[in-house]
Amino acid sequence: MFTGYVVVAALLVLGLSASAFLTFTRNPQVTASMTKVGVPDSWLPWLGTAKAAGALGLLAGLLVPPLGVAAAVGLMLYFVGAAVSHLRVKDYAVAPVVVLTLLSAAALVLRTAA
Repeated sequence: MFTGYVVVAALLVLGLSASAFLTFTRNPQVTASMTKVGVPDSWLPWLGTAKAAGALGLLAGLLVPPLGVAAAVGLMLYFVGAAVSHLRVKDYAVAPVVVLTLLSAAALVLRTAA
């Protein structure tokens, strides 16, 4: 199970790192998506920080399992909130959010079982 966690965590860390970077640098595609779902521009640094913290927590979870569990739970909540935000404004392009939610759930299950 630990190897599975490492693989899933690595995928999530790569995706979250890229997403955090794009959020911090206010990539036009990211800001357009955030604006579409009603996220104020002032929230972008906080959301980028949450993604970066989740990535760091997953990495820390390799050595300290409770941190990996906490990070996975936090990421699941983050991405469920993102999915709800998209669906609330009838934006049905939620496939990336669903994939990240499922990967976060997999990380949680695998880290708990390892």
